[in-house]
Amino acid sequence: MKENLNSKNFLLGIQHLFAMFGATVLVPTLTGLNPAVALISAGIGTLIFHFITGHKVPVFLGSSFAFLAAIGATVANEGAQYAQGGIIISGIIYLLLAVLVYLLGADRIRSFFPPIVTGPVIVVIGITLAPVAIGNIVTTHSADGVQFASSLQNWIIALIVISVIIIASIFAKGFFKLVPILSGLVAGYLVCVVFDLTGIFGYKLISTDVIKEAAIVNNIFDFKNFFTLPKFSLSSIMLIAPIALVTFMEHIGDITTNGTVVGKDFFEDPGMHRTLLGDGVATVFAGLIGGPANTTYSENTGVLAVTKVYNPFVLKIAAVFAIVLGILGKFGAVLQTIPAPVLGGMSVILFGMIAAIGMRTLSDAELDFTQSRNLIIVALILVFGLGLADGIQVTQNISISGLFVAVLLGAAANKILPEGI
Repeated sequence: MKENLNSKNFLLGIQHLFAMFGATVLVPTLTGLNPAVALISAGIGTLIFHFITGHKVPVFLGSSFAFLAAIGATVANEGAQYAQGGIIISGIIYLLLAVLVYLLGADRIRSFFPPIVTGPVIVVIGITLAPVAIGNIVTTHSADGVQFASSLQNWIIALIVISVIIIASIFAKGFFKLVPILSGLVAGYLVCVVFDLTGIFGYKLISTDVIKEAAIVNNIFDFKNFFTLPKFSLSSIMLIAPIALVTFMEHIGDITTNGTVVGKDFFEDPGMHRTLLGDGVATVFAGLIGGPANTTYSENTGVLAVTKVYNPFVLKIAAVFAIVLGILGKFGAVLQTIPAPVLGGMSVILFGMIAAIGMRTLSDAELDFTQSRNLIIVALILVFGLGLADGIQVTQNISISGLFVAVLLGAAANKILPEGI
């Protein structure tokens, strides 16, 4: 695949950066880790992933939400360095799972995940993200700290973003057809600037305080305050590391979705053992320098679905940008000023496209839904995946995601229920 840094690939990479930015910095912000370090670890982790997978899989690795509660609890009770230790061990578990998958073989793993399982799982991934998109639109904080919900202003901004993305995707020609998400973001941000300048709604959406407070260049050589060295305790390891078993199942869903969008079988080439290995090494690296555990991002898969540009090189450009933003504090701070309704409008399209791809997977497989077996498998995945959107709380700090339960039940039902009924 041709890899050259021209203006088109540059802007495509920027587009992927915007898609992942908000979620990637949110996890460290909520858990007490350093958002700048999270960006650097995500960028370098993505490059590690691409190297291990032979530069074949167009994904971006960002901060994993599955670890949110466990990391937050560990940081609060023991400190960030002990959370790093737990993250490193979770990455090592990923490496062990990669070895297990390699020994079992891709065909045996794939037999658990035919279209009757992967299709509704992809739908679940898209639909469970839907409340995040709408939540950004209906409930946000203004730049001056005032909370407001379901405001007319928010919906106007979000609908403008959605409209621009749709127009660019369907009616635009040439280059602009390739950057509909970026076009929608720019249009939405400009509308926010106009609203703020005119004061028509009485409150501001964009705050420049975060830009003023950010360092021009972060001191990446400060291994005491910027990057931090990990520490290990049994309690932090027991709290954080087992979550790798949950994200393993989510990884299967994400890589399946990515492959479906691209039209390639990544279970076969480069192999699921390599994608797991890439995630694992990236997570170990994140733990070593003070970043959250890494995982593949559905937001970027949504960008692939919208643009139909599947070149992994574009994702590597986004990774380099993430590293630069982690180092250059002012530039990273500018992205943090993107108003929530702008992100919400973008997410409506991105997450909706993922759900639609799941439906396409079922349609392309030409499954017979007069068979009770097929109806039961899809029903189990949809109800448990969507009904357990908040997960199952195992302990105060550990929960199992609904996606994990849905994948597990769907794969088991597919194996147990006889065909042709």
